Amino acid sequence: MTGILIIAIVIIIVLVLKYYMQQREIKKLNNFLEKILAGSTELEVLNQTEGELGILRANIYKTTTALISQRSILQKDKILLADALADISHQFKTPLTSLMVMNDLLEDETDEDKRREFLATQSVQLNRMNWLIQTLLKTSKLDAGLLTFTKKPISDESLIKSVLNPFVINMELKNIVLIKNLSGLELNCDEAWTREAIQNIVKNCIEHMDENGTLEISDRDTNLYHEIVIKDTGKGIAEEDLPHIFERFYRGKNSGTDSVGIGLALSKAIIENQNGVIDVDSKEGVGTSFKIKLYKTVL
Repeated sequence: MTGILIIAIVIIIVLVLKYYMQQREIKKLNNFLEKILAGSTELEVLNQTEGELGILRANIYKTTTALISQRSILQKDKILLADALADISHQFKTPLTSLMVMNDLLEDETDEDKRREFLATQSVQLNRMNWLIQTLLKTSKLDAGLLTFTKKPISDESLIKSVLNPFVINMELKNIVLIKNLSGLELNCDEAWTREAIQNIVKNCIEHMDENGTLEISDRDTNLYHEIVIKDTGKGIAEEDLPHIFERFYRGKNSGTDSVGIGLALSKAIIENQNGVIDVDSKEGVGTSFKIKLYKTVL
């Protein structure tokens, strides 16, 4: 009888100790969660508790780790959004200021030639703002994954012809020599979006070339990809700027006064969304070469 009583007392003691140990562990977990909710990002060392309580503790730590990671990502996104809004505000400030000044001058100007000149200036600034708004909308849709690319076969000759149409007059005014070495490669891409991507690159090349420059467009076919190379004899890109030219709103030291720094970022996003990449080589005072590679299979 005494033996049974001793065993019963031992069992009771074990159960009581186990209960208090569980309560202590639960209290520790509760304190840990309160710290996380208060903004702490420090994770405590995970105790190797056995049983269901150990599983619960492990799952809480996993969830907390994921939440801390998401919090960090959201914080970075907020900083990027704030920087982007600041950049956008800066880009709109110049044309808006110009429009306000022109509008004030128009109110008092009686000379018709001067009025036409002011209106022409306003038209240029409005077109610039419209281009910026449309480009921002497109990049935002690409970022959000809201665009669907419809790939169809098209010859690079046909594509490049449509790419160059908007620049014919500007190239003639600057006396830019165009050299095309195209073999009629059949590209599998979204024609409209790929045209826009290449147009942004061509636009960048023309803007950075003086009169009597040369723009060369060629192609190359490999087992892995089709390649379109756009080469200019412009000012070139500074070595320190090369790693950043596809970053949104980045403007290198050789950027023009009207450069926004978003066209190349859009081009990169368009090409990458079609299983492609853009590489660039450049040397100041010599020129720049953009290489667009559209891979034949998903890497």
